[in-house]
Amino acid sequence: MPEGPEENPPPTVTPARVIIALCLVAPFVALLWVGSYAKLEPTFIGIPFFYWYQMLWVPVSAVLTMAAYQLWKRDQRSREGGASK
Repeated sequence: MPEGPEENPPPTVTPARVIIALCLVAPFVALLWVGSYAKLEPTFIGIPFFYWYQMLWVPVSAVLTMAAYQLWKRDQRSREGGASK
């Protein structure tokens, strides 16, 4: 028998959480699908596509992870603020 409101309600799927998941999954999908970038052309300043594509994902992954973290913080603040009012 519950005596009061639950401390931790079950997790819910929100648009922000879907975007967070997409930000975190995108680099994995892009880099695990090797057939999409296993080629030499186009070259960039003499570097084959295979290498510069992978290196391009390093800063892109950092930006996506930062965006996911910021969205997560905002989502947590809104949940805490909404529960206390």
